[in-house]
Amino acid sequence: MLREYNKIQMRDAVIRKLYLEAKKNKNIIFISNEQGAISLDKFRANLPDQFINAGISEQNLISMAAGLANTGKNVFVYSIASFISLRCLEQIKLDLCVMKSPVKILGVGSGYSYAQDGPSHHSTEDFAILNALPNIEFYSPSNSMIAEKLVEKLLILKKPAYVRLDRDVLYCSNKNFKLNEDFLVHNFKKKNTQQCTIISTGVMSSKVLSIIKSLKKSIKLIDMIKLKPLNNMKLLKEIKGSKKIIVIEEHVSHGGLSSLIAQLIIELKEKIKFKKINLIEKSTFIYGSRDLIHKKNKMLDKDIIKIINTI
Repeated sequence: MLREYNKIQMRDAVIRKLYLEAKKNKNIIFISNEQGAISLDKFRANLPDQFINAGISEQNLISMAAGLANTGKNVFVYSIASFISLRCLEQIKLDLCVMKSPVKILGVGSGYSYAQDGPSHHSTEDFAILNALPNIEFYSPSNSMIAEKLVEKLLILKKPAYVRLDRDVLYCSNKNFKLNEDFLVHNFKKKNTQQCTIISTGVMSSKVLSIIKSLKKSIKLIDMIKLKPLNNMKLLKEIKGSKKIIVIEEHVSHGGLSSLIAQLIIELKEKIKFKKINLIEKSTFIYGSRDLIHKKNKMLDKDIIKIINTI
């Protein structure tokens, strides 16, 4: 089972699960805008009355989804993350958040998933922007198993939600995600070493998990899956007593996860060494492979290891 999730993209895991649920429930509607996926072909062919291709019209797509949701349909929208989060921000605000229309947005291509396609396809500020809107939940799974499991929660959610899906196949651990959890905690304890707490999300959680398994250090990794609303009390309890905290995210610094964690640390009123690894402003809008962009932003494995060793 675990091996299977280490071979499948998040979007295919999610759409596959939705297809199985839609076969049992005709109220589930899937709307796309000329976007493809291996698992989507079966949905489109076998459930034509529950699939809508709205064309390249993101603003119209969101308004259409809101209308259908308000008639009792359980609507899922699938599009490239940068387009569906920024191009139709006004529609998300007014048609979804103001009206509390329970549309679930599946934004594929988080961060630099579409690295070679340039800034038009990069989704490096979606959380900061959507986090400013009331009445919407925001999820950032770190692997296909978690993404698939989230579908169960999204199906019964009575408010708008945005799910940040990576395009790459990400490393999947054997830690099971439960629906009542907002984050997963991975504890790596070594004798006679002071523990460092790393907080990350999405692709960076997957990346960090594979890194720290090879390090002879005591490290607690908190993999943030639900970013909005943040469960402050639960998270404060988890980081209380930490002397060293590193936040790692493939997102801009302003308004990102590191900003939220910094505020929590201030509330703790404890002496904590705090470092963050996120996008450098001058290196955010660049072209190239994901590894090249990570190199420019000092986010390669060696950069992360250096920060861990330093702090």
